[in-house]
Amino acid sequence: MHSIDAAELAKIDAQVVRTEELHGLRCPMPILRTKKALAQMTQGQILKVVTTDPAAVDDLAVFTQQTGHRLLAQLEQASAHSVTHWIEHK
Repeated sequence: MHSIDAAELAKIDAQVVRTEELHGLRCPMPILRTKKALAQMTQGQILKVVTTDPAAVDDLAVFTQQTGHRLLAQLEQASAHSVTHWIEHK
């Protein structure tokens, strides 16, 4: 899991231009929906993705490495049983 401090995360979150709420979706849907969202964005924009599939943590990390996008942070929300991912379009 890729984490950063709260102050830096707040700065990143303020720059989000699009959010994908992917609650309940299982692999491969989080990756496919993330890919589709990023295709509609431009370089430097930040996508926020909220997932509930435990596999999405590793899947999105690998996806960003393979596609050249930048995974800025991942934060687990235990109370909501979800993980939020911030991805910069490259």
